[in-house]
Amino acid sequence: MTGAKRQTLRSIKSINTELRPWGSFTILDEGEQFKVKRLTVNPGHSTSLQYHKHRSERWIVVQGVATVTLGSQSHVVNENEWINIPLKEVHLLANKGNKVLQLIEVQYGAYLAEDDIIRLEDRYDRD
Repeated sequence: MTGAKRQTLRSIKSINTELRPWGSFTILDEGEQFKVKRLTVNPGHSTSLQYHKHRSERWIVVQGVATVTLGSQSHVVNENEWINIPLKEVHLLANKGNKVLQLIEVQYGAYLAEDDIIRLEDRYDRD
């Protein structure tokens, strides 16, 4: 691979990766009514307690152990296991372990932008 092509690939990756207080996400693919992301959650961190008006999600753990609050129940999701997050269901993703958690998130819906996150509680004081 040439240096120019390597630089282009790095640029594409940096455009698709967004840092968050809990870790990061990288958009891997997207199309009409779907988006695929890799989420990385640092040890001891969690996303906000939230729901989405326009999309459902499926999370597949590829590294670490996820603790998922789904409605009023808590679920432990291990590597190579998945959990479905239905449309409008209140949920939270937490990494209670001591190593990085990585999962693949598949979103499905008519509207998949980040402003579809309705935060109910957030330990990082985001709106």
